[in-house]
Amino acid sequence: MPTISAVIIAKNEEKMIANCLDTLQWCDECIVIDNGSTDSTPMLAEQAGAHVIELKNAGFAEARTKGKDEAKSDWILYIDADERVTPKLKSEVQRVISSPGYQAYSVPRNNIHYGKWMQYGGWEKDRVVRLFQKKHLSAWEGKVHEHAIVDGVTGELREPLVHLTHRNMKEGLEKSIVWTDIEAHLFLAAGHPNMTTLRLIKVTLWEFFSRVFKKKAYKDGTEGMIEAMVQAMNRFLVYERVWELQRKPSLDETYQKIEKEIASLWRKQNG
Repeated sequence: MPTISAVIIAKNEEKMIANCLDTLQWCDECIVIDNGSTDSTPMLAEQAGAHVIELKNAGFAEARTKGKDEAKSDWILYIDADERVTPKLKSEVQRVISSPGYQAYSVPRNNIHYGKWMQYGGWEKDRVVRLFQKKHLSAWEGKVHEHAIVDGVTGELREPLVHLTHRNMKEGLEKSIVWTDIEAHLFLAAGHPNMTTLRLIKVTLWEFFSRVFKKKAYKDGTEGMIEAMVQAMNRFLVYERVWELQRKPSLDETYQKIEKEIASLWRKQNG
């Protein structure tokens, strides 16, 4: 039987890491790439039997590549701390690695947003490439939407991962601020056109109406509508940040100028 390593990328996931590792005890080894946690994630991972590698705020691609380099097995299964492997998915993975027809496999995901399995709004066809024959996996690339470089052909698994994401608005907003900022910098580096009021309004409204009507998010009820609004907000945050980065003078410079003007008024007042 070929061996398999589970690789989990985690940062401040003390609420999720133990349950994630519980669904991976069938793997030959579990590696947690801790990406600068300030909570008890590394300790809990070690207590669950994982080998913990600590990095400091590395990009997802760098962290996943580090996991590949550390893995000792024939196959690698990448999992996020908020994802869960089911018994059926375990059986399917074991079956395909015993007699592989491909060098990598994508896995469907059942995304649970605000406690509900999203079946519309663009989430119903979610697939991620997560199972690799190690010798055919070169590296990972990308800062936001990372992808694997595979020497071979990718097949498809049928059984889904369960993705326990968007567990509350506070956690979702905290992650949105981080990822939308990264995406905005990538847009700027790619030479994005100057942001205008019309463009800002257009991209935000298009994201919302596309999710709700074209992708039928309304069929997922209140949770689906909340998620559509969140995705529209994320588009807004990306392009608003692009506007900030393009602004001349910068916002910092503008506020410094205002501070100097106020200080000047006080100097005149005090003679």
